[in-house]
This record gives sequence, C-alpha cells and structure tokens, in this order.
Amino acid sequence: MRRRRILLGVGPEMSPISYLVVTLAAYLLGSIPTGYLVARSRRNVDILQAGSGRTGAANVLRTLGWKAALVVFLGDFAKGMAAVAVARVLTSGDPVADVVAALMAVTGHTFSIYLGFKGGRGVATGLGALVIVTPIAALACAIVAFSTMGISRYVSLGSILGACSVPFAILALVLLGIEPPAHLILGVLGSVFIVLNHKDNISRLLKGTERKLGRKAQA
Repeated sequence: MRRRRILLGVGPEMSPISYLVVTLAAYLLGSIPTGYLVARSRRNVDILQAGSGRTGAANVLRTLGWKAALVVFLGDFAKGMAAVAVARVLTSGDPVADVVAALMAVTGHTFSIYLGFKGGRGVATGLGALVIVTPIAALACAIVAFSTMGISRYVSLGSILGACSVPFAILALVLLGIEPPAHLILGVLGSVFIVLNHKDNISRLLKGTERKLGRKAQA
C-alpha cells in the first residue's frame, strides 16, 4: 500500500474521515446553484425551465445575456477553486484529495442537491478546480476551448474539445515530473464526465441543429 501511494505521488496516508469530509464539502460547494440564483434574482426566471434547462453560464448567456452569464461563470469557477482549496487545507495537499474534491465539485454542480439533483454541465466548475490542481493543464484547456468557440461559434464544441485536451496535458506534465501521477485520474475521469454531460449537444452538433454563440434562447 505504501509503495502504491509513492508511485501515485501521494503523501502521508490520510484517514477515511478526512476523505469523507473532503467529499461532502466539495459536493456541497459544487451544488451551490449559481445560475439558478442569478436568474431568479435578476429577472425572476427559472433557468431550469429556460433554454436547455441547464444552470450553467452558456444557458444563462442565451437566456439573460452576457452580464448575467459572466457572473454565473465566475461563481461556478470559484466553486471549483474553493473545493480544491478546502481539500488542500484539510489534507495538507494530498493529490488524491485534489482529485476527489475536483470530481465531487463538478458532480455537485451537475446534480445539485439544492435543485433536485439538476444543474449544469460542470465546465466552469471543472476549470476552476483544474486551475488549483494543475494551472498549466488548465491553461491548455482554456486555450483549446476558447479558440474552438471563437472559430466555430459553438460553446459546446469548445467545452468538449477543451475537456478532451486535459488528460493529454496532464500526462505530459506527469512524464516531465511536474505533476504527480494521481492527477492523471482527474484528467481522465473529469474529461469523460464532461463529454458525457454533453451527449445531447453532440447529437445536435452531428445533426447541425446546435445553437451557435450569440443565438438567443427563450426565457
């Protein structure tokens, strides 16, 4: 067991209670329904009943405009950062705790306990978590995502390709000795989770019916 933890780049073994606290804290932080709260407070709109029915910044952008969407993006981004930051304080920087916190924050955003387990697709929250876990991989992800959005005008396509770039970026950093191998788990599982959350977008992209950036949705 000790050798396995060394190979994964993990520090001293943490107690199960520590991981349980990290899991619950990250999930509850990720569950904060930023998009729902912003839409309700600004226009009294139930974002779950507007556009795609998701609470993320992309749906808020189509429904309420860029100012509300920016607030939602920053709020969701901050949730991911906070989840990993709390995990690092509670576990003295254990890389496995980084992975648990990041994944649970994204899970909470997608299946929020405050909204009957509905939510967004986890992109902004995942990126926020990634900034704390591995800033270089986060930068690579952002470059791929925003470049794709700018060229194609499809937010979903940028999110999907950005997520798919993460495991490759982390793998390169692991091989260079910059990141612990444990962080590669986040790259793989996180990207799969994000892509699966976009399965309806993928279907629309293939059919040519996906909304492009700037196209409004009915509130």
